[in-house]
Amino acid sequence: MWSGPRNISTAMMRSFGSRADSAVTDEPFYGAFLKATGEPQPMAAETIAAMDCDWASVRDAMSGDAPDGAPVWYQKHMPHHMVGPVSIADFPDHRHAFLIREPERVVASYAAKNELRGPELLGYAKLRRYFESEVERTGKAPPVIDSTDVLIDPETVLSRLCAALDIAWDPAMLGWAPGRRESDGIWAEHWYARVEASTGFAPAPDGMPDLTAEQRAVADACRADYEALARHRIRPHRTNGPC
Repeated sequence: MWSGPRNISTAMMRSFGSRADSAVTDEPFYGAFLKATGEPQPMAAETIAAMDCDWASVRDAMSGDAPDGAPVWYQKHMPHHMVGPVSIADFPDHRHAFLIREPERVVASYAAKNELRGPELLGYAKLRRYFESEVERTGKAPPVIDSTDVLIDPETVLSRLCAALDIAWDPAMLGWAPGRRESDGIWAEHWYARVEASTGFAPAPDGMPDLTAEQRAVADACRADYEALARHRIRPHRTNGPC
């Protein structure tokens, strides 16, 4: 699953982790990204120390056998982390899916937790490039889900996602026990408080957040890439999500 930050990506990891047949992995290239870029992220030093930061080694691990022989391996990836010699093209045997969210919501959520210096930190442009590369490689659009649609109608959207990925639907994906997981990245201490307190998907938010002029400029810079992906998204039964 390719996603930008602040995009219910951890809740989606919880959802797949609730399946009896699934293992999950949390942003395995994050350490390599931080080491390569020196990006001043919260807990950067601790993350680099805790992770395998070799691009090729992580690629090989993510292409190997699933943990504990799990039939389904949910890998949570951020395309903006892929600044080294590895990309989506190095995973031709994976089933790729894309998780998007309205940029205004992502900007507001990210800015509340970390300094937002530009649209590249949100990954929309590379998310779109990765999507388009999969279309070119396979001849069809890979599944796209919008986080607001998931919150509006999780059963419909997630069951349709499972069908698109050719895996069985499991209603256990709709809920989970609260708390931290061993599979969570070390950065959970800074970023995951809300999902650690949750037991399922939150209600869909009403309205759009208020943004500063600077934040609005970042959201506007991401809008075209978001809309290009949103045209392909799996639709919920209910229709009070984004147009």
